[in-house]
Amino acid sequence: MIGKLAFRNVRRSARDYLVYFLTMTFVTALMFAFNSLIFTKDIEEMFEVAGLMMALIGLATFFIVLIVAWLINYMVRFMLEKRSREFGIYLLIGMRKKEIARLYQRENMLLGACAFLIGMVLGVLLQQVILAILYSMIRIKYDLHMEFNQYCILMTSGCYAGCYLLALFRCGRRFRKMNIRDLMEVQKKNEEVRESHEQFKKWLFPVSVGFLALFAAFIFLGGIKGGGQLLFFLVGLVLVIYLFYIGLSAWIICYVRKRGNAVYRGQNLFLLRQFSSKLKTMSFTMGTLTALFTIAFLGCTVAMMFSDYQNKLLDVKFPFDVQVNSGDAEDDFADEIQLIGEEAEILDAFAYRIYANVPEDALTDLQDSLSAGQTDGCEEKVQSADTDGCKEKVQPADANGCKEKVQSAGTDGYARRPDQVNIWLSTNLKVFGKMYLQEDGSPDIEKIKKDSGGVYCYYDTYMKLSDYNHLRRMLGYPEVSIWDNEYLIHVKERIQNEVDTLSEDVIIEGSQGELKFAGYYSEPFSQDGHNGGDYVVVIPDSQAQQLVPYYSELAVDIEGEAPAGLGNHLDDLNGSDDEEEESEDAEEDQDIAGHRAMSENSCCGSDTIIVMSVENMVRDNLIPETRYMLSTLIFPCFYVGLVFLCVALTVLSVQQLSDSAKYKFRYSVLRKLGMNRREIGRVIWKQLVCYYLCPVLLAVVIGGSISVFMSGKFIFYTGIHSAVFYYFGLSFLLFFGIYLLYFITTYVSFRRNAGAED
Repeated sequence: MIGKLAFRNVRRSARDYLVYFLTMTFVTALMFAFNSLIFTKDIEEMFEVAGLMMALIGLATFFIVLIVAWLINYMVRFMLEKRSREFGIYLLIGMRKKEIARLYQRENMLLGACAFLIGMVLGVLLQQVILAILYSMIRIKYDLHMEFNQYCILMTSGCYAGCYLLALFRCGRRFRKMNIRDLMEVQKKNEEVRESHEQFKKWLFPVSVGFLALFAAFIFLGGIKGGGQLLFFLVGLVLVIYLFYIGLSAWIICYVRKRGNAVYRGQNLFLLRQFSSKLKTMSFTMGTLTALFTIAFLGCTVAMMFSDYQNKLLDVKFPFDVQVNSGDAEDDFADEIQLIGEEAEILDAFAYRIYANVPEDALTDLQDSLSAGQTDGCEEKVQSADTDGCKEKVQPADANGCKEKVQSAGTDGYARRPDQVNIWLSTNLKVFGKMYLQEDGSPDIEKIKKDSGGVYCYYDTYMKLSDYNHLRRMLGYPEVSIWDNEYLIHVKERIQNEVDTLSEDVIIEGSQGELKFAGYYSEPFSQDGHNGGDYVVVIPDSQAQQLVPYYSELAVDIEGEAPAGLGNHLDDLNGSDDEEEESEDAEEDQDIAGHRAMSENSCCGSDTIIVMSVENMVRDNLIPETRYMLSTLIFPCFYVGLVFLCVALTVLSVQQLSDSAKYKFRYSVLRKLGMNRREIGRVIWKQLVCYYLCPVLLAVVIGGSISVFMSGKFIFYTGIHSAVFYYFGLSFLLFFGIYLLYFITTYVSFRRNAGAED
């Protein structure tokens, strides 16, 4: 009997809660499809960093379970309140409270089970779509195949069942505490709109708007400088969101009381009263929905950022097929060339040197001091002894022999130093701000040298013109030419607009005096630690005699794609070489330690957010792996954004559809007053637009401001060419598409339930 009654009630209420049912079906499908990424064996075998995807998808699932549990609890409690009179009548005719509770639980379990089963079927199809997208992003062919992992099914069903059981448990406890009178008056209490202290509350509306503007200025003016300020900002923002709806409701009520000019135009009085009463009873819910919409915007925006980076910048990060770095300045890369030749057809293999403009004995002392661990307080002591730029090393007086001091011949504090370009970039690029400047505006040399070896090498990096042109030919760039008394600088495109005055502030010395600047070049040139960090100074071969080899590089052009695992084989080769070298005599061990120290004195450039610096770079191995790592951020962000968006829209739709029967009487009154069906349909449209747009518009303002700020920082730090509104615009289009589907569904159902169909 109870089972038949439960089935009848579910079928009867299916129309009102169809949106909720479809949302739970879609959430189940999303949860199963994304959870399958955690247990996909093919991905685990292809990438060593597969655990990162598992961790982030698991973290996203945790937050999604929380919000789905909130949705289910909200809907179970909401349906209980709407059917409270029905349950009160059941008690009056003799049913026991335990039987009614069991009936209601069966109804919800039946509804949830149907949504889960349909969602799992849909999830299998969605799983293929997501896997196909993932494999397409990492540029690996994917063959469609069904994959049913028992752990994925258990994880999805466990999360889903846990949310439902918790909600039903809380609802059951509440139901047992209610009597017949409580059940009969629950719905009446929800219809009551208590207006008190509205004159005071209405000021919360302009105050909250002012605070939102203040928060926006706080973000764009760089006010957030620490974790404490960020926490203060988030707490204040959440508080303002909830106060906004309390103030807006009170402001509308006061405006109607004062009989403002717009009150008696058309159907405005009816719409304003309906809207203000809804905000009054749902202020907390509307604030929560605004927060969900904002998080959905931000999640989709972040996903769009990293997806755009994949498509525009990732390929240019690895211009060479294979590139190998060695701290040994005399390395001929014979073993590496042999290994590459065994696994691929070599079209061109070119070994070359990156140079430093320091005396050879100074570079050797630096290597010895680094290998001995004596890096603290180690400075340079190179004095300019004559006018032609010839430098001699002055031995320090201490016993360690590791302290040097560079006496500058220029007036700006760093010209003619062997690290003058590094210092200029550290003190002039916007990415560093005033990090390396003293209070008087001069470079903080000690801090720069203390932090050297991460962003930039210990000394400036130079390259011979012949080597530079050979590399340009390998990449398909036209060759360049300069006179014997000139030099050029190759920089990353990201910083090209910031180095206009670099050539005016630094002094590059040649064998016959100062060299003249011949221009900048900024094509992709592997400047994340291989061909310098951010830059390399190119000088004529005739001027390179005074330079000292700093470290070695190997660039290889191969036929077709590189075999999978070539990069790992190169890493293993270097590891075995180190073990063999360490077994030699003490004199060789000392040299090896020096070379290893120089390899530690590597650089990765000033890139932030996404930093790529590897010793053995194989393009066709690194691009899929890097794309996969970026996908570990893209997929969870989309996952969270879509679920939060659907949850928020579901609450909006169900609230209106459940009240449609109540509005049927009100619209019948309007029809008796002379309004036709078309006019009533127009009023319904206005009512739903106001109700739907209210939390969305506030979320657009908040989420849009934060998204534009994040986009600006992302574009600045990565150097990607996109407009600051691009990512938020794409997110908004995706949002609007889903929003439109929910709105149309609600509008059509509302008109039918309210009796306004043509």
